[in-house]
Amino acid sequence: MTVGKTGLFLTAAVAASAVTAATYASTLGQILYFAVYGAVCALAWWAALRSGAGAARRPWLLIALAQTLWLTGDVIEMVFFLTGEVPPVGISDVLWLGGYPLIAAALVLMARHRAPGRLRAGALDALTLATVAALASWQFLIEPLFGEGLSLAVTIVPALYPVGDIVLLAAALFLVLSPGERGTPTYLLLTAVFTYLAVDLGYNLLPYVLDYSYVERLGAGLLLGHAVLVAAMLHPGHAELTRPGSRMGTLHPARVLFLGMALLGTPALALRHSGFSGEELALILAGSGCAAFVLTRFTMAVREQERMQAQMAYQAHHDPLTGLANRTVLHDTLERVMRAPGTGVAVLYLDLDGFKAVNDTHGHEAGDAVLGAVAERLSAAVRGGDLVARLGGDEFVLLCPGASHDDAVRLAERVLREVSAPVPFRGHELSVGASVGIAACAGEASGNAAVGILRAADTAMYSAKRLGRGRWVTADSADPIMAA
Repeated sequence: MTVGKTGLFLTAAVAASAVTAATYASTLGQILYFAVYGAVCALAWWAALRSGAGAARRPWLLIALAQTLWLTGDVIEMVFFLTGEVPPVGISDVLWLGGYPLIAAALVLMARHRAPGRLRAGALDALTLATVAALASWQFLIEPLFGEGLSLAVTIVPALYPVGDIVLLAAALFLVLSPGERGTPTYLLLTAVFTYLAVDLGYNLLPYVLDYSYVERLGAGLLLGHAVLVAAMLHPGHAELTRPGSRMGTLHPARVLFLGMALLGTPALALRHSGFSGEELALILAGSGCAAFVLTRFTMAVREQERMQAQMAYQAHHDPLTGLANRTVLHDTLERVMRAPGTGVAVLYLDLDGFKAVNDTHGHEAGDAVLGAVAERLSAAVRGGDLVARLGGDEFVLLCPGASHDDAVRLAERVLREVSAPVPFRGHELSVGASVGIAACAGEASGNAAVGILRAADTAMYSAKRLGRGRWVTADSADPIMAA
């Protein structure tokens, strides 16, 4: 499904949810609710089954199964309603409660796929925030149920819904606070989860201030949450939720704020029964100030560490003279591109002509100036998604995913023109040329082919040098072709 179709689906879901909310107590509203939810559930299974194979599919299957359980629970509840015998608790509650751990498990699996081995910080932060939420839920939502004199089952089962919410919240925070891409599918998924949490909170709190005829319309909000969740599954970029990402985690200011709230939330909730005397209020204010100073210092220390890590990562992946990608990045990128289905790639292997003469005549500073100018010209010549790497000395490689043979030839001709332009240096005009070898792969190949295509481009480059330099040669040419 394209982005445009996903948007249309969301628009239709919002409209259907609004109509359902307006007509919820009527027969029309119930028919619309089950029709829309049935379609959403079917789309969830369709999206899950086409989401790939193996471990990457499991989170989507869990989500589809959770939707099925919830829909089945709704159907059973409606049957009881039509027969006039709706039990206080029953099989529907089992099905509804069963969906929470399934969605939570799906979120945890996504986090593990997105950031394998980098989950400790996210897990600790999620548990910190979830613990405070659990304490608040106990005091305001669960504990009051045990004082109403109801039977054990009627008391325990409603109390399990806030527990399910805490489990779902912990899993959502785990996903949010762990490294990974943050695109539209991620935001759709989180919007759906927090919609569920908001609706459940409304079910618990609104009966104290509103007539139940209005509270029951929150079911339309759940319908919207289901649709948004499925929209994340249908989005063309949904693979970001299960794909390992290279994005380095940073300490967002909001994360510090939430942790500070969690740090102060527990003592504040513990003191709420005492009415907050002047002495206790002063203690809370002093604790808040101390926590603010500690968190500020903590943030400064973490930010400094992040800057050092980012600098080390940059140095490990970039050439210090030109700032271009180094050999490691080139090989990793080439292997990843060649494994991608349906993605061809062209490689241009470039060696400068006359560079040694520049060094011998004008010194190494002049040579560095030439290398820097060539790096800038190569970066300007390629497309946005292409990679320019320096392998060392005066050797460069241009990696062009999705480029055809003809695209590579046109790029090689442009490179020859750009590189041959003089480089000004301390009143001198320094001139070098280039010899370019071209190798291309039309489709998906194994990772071992990455070494082969790079070697083929290198061999073609040496053929260009033997033929007189200042030209390009393709690796698959029987007769070398001179540039125009």
